[in-house]
Amino acid sequence: MNFSEVFKLSSLLCKFSPDGKYLPRQLRITVWSLCTKSVSYIKYPKACQQGIAFTRDGRYMALAERRDCKDHVSVFVCSDWQLLRHFDTETQDLAGIEWAPNGCVLAVWDTCLEYKVLLYSLDGRLLSAYCAYEWSLGVKSVAWSPSSQFLAVGSYDGKVRILNHVTWKMITEFGHPATVNNPKIVVYKEAEKNPRLALGRLAFPPPRAAAGPASTTESKYEVASAPVSLQTLKPVADRANPRIGVGALAFSPDNYFLATRSDSVPNAVWIWDIQKLRLFVVLEQLSPVRSFQWDPQQPRLAICTGGSKVYLWSPAGCVSVQVPGEGDFQVLSLCWHFSGDSLALLSKDHFCLCFLETGERVGTAFGRPGDHT
Repeated sequence: MNFSEVFKLSSLLCKFSPDGKYLPRQLRITVWSLCTKSVSYIKYPKACQQGIAFTRDGRYMALAERRDCKDHVSVFVCSDWQLLRHFDTETQDLAGIEWAPNGCVLAVWDTCLEYKVLLYSLDGRLLSAYCAYEWSLGVKSVAWSPSSQFLAVGSYDGKVRILNHVTWKMITEFGHPATVNNPKIVVYKEAEKNPRLALGRLAFPPPRAAAGPASTTESKYEVASAPVSLQTLKPVADRANPRIGVGALAFSPDNYFLATRSDSVPNAVWIWDIQKLRLFVVLEQLSPVRSFQWDPQQPRLAICTGGSKVYLWSPAGCVSVQVPGEGDFQVLSLCWHFSGDSLALLSKDHFCLCFLETGERVGTAFGRPGDHT
C-alpha cells in the first residue's frame, strides 16, 4: 500500500424493503485514489478487532468478511483491487488477521471465547491450526517476528507462546509472574525525584513553562535488587473485557528481543531474549504503560504511559525524557519514523515530532554496551 490511496470503513445508509421493514446496515470499504481520483468499493467487511491486513511489500490486502453467519477471507491485489482469492475460515467468530512479513502466510485467530490460531497460505490452503487449551478465554494478541520464523501468541492466561514456522508447533512459552526472583535479570524501576533548586535563583511568579505539574519533577530509572515485586492489578470478575492476559506484543527489528505487556501487571514491560529464550529485562513504570514500539532500524524501544515523558530502552540501558513545551503534553501513543531518527508523539488533541540526535552524543546518553544506567 502506498500513500496515493486512502481507505475508509464506512456504513451504508439504512434501507427499507418494499414492505416497509427495516433492513440492517451493511459495512463497506471505500478506496480513493489520490492519483487517478477513482473510487472503489469493497463489500462485506467484518467489523472486528483487526479485519484488514496488508503484506509488507504492499502487493496484497487480506480482508475479513462475514457472510451468511460464516467467516471468510478475501485477498485482493492492491494494484487494481481485483479479487485474487476467497475462502472461508474454520472460525466461530473471527477476531483478527495478520500477514507474515514475507507475505507467504496469513495468521487468523478466533474470538477470545475459543482458543484457535489458523495459518493459511496465500492461495487459501490451511497450513496448520494451533490450540493451547480449551474451556477458557483464549487469544488476546498476536505478533510476527520480522524474519517470519516465529509467531508470538499472547493469551488470557498471562502467557506468550512462540510458534516456529516449520512445524507451527510451540517451541517455548513465557509467563509473567508478579515477582522476579532471578538475580541475573535486570529490573529497572522508574523513580520520581524533585529537582534541586537554589533559593537565590527562584523566580516569582514562576515561568509558564515551569508552572506545569510535570516540569516540577524529574524521572529516572533505578536498578532493583532481586527479588522484586511488581505492582499487580486484580481484575473485576463481573465485568466484560477483564484486565488480564498479554495485551501487547512486539518483536525488535533484528529478531533478537520480544517486548510484552501483561494487563494484570500494567506498569511493567517485559523484554525477552529470543535467541536464548529467556527473560532479559523488566521495566516498571510509575503509571500504566499505554503504548510501546521498536525503532525500525535498531533494538531500541520507546514507551509512553500517558504522561509528559517518553522512555527509551536499548541493550546499553534506559533513559527517561521529558517532552519540552508549555503545559502538560500527555503522550498517549507514539510512532517511529522508518529511518529511526524521529518519533511522532500523540496526545488527545495535539501531536509533536521528537528528533533524536545521532552519533557520539546518543552513545553518551545510552551508555556503552553492557552498562545498565
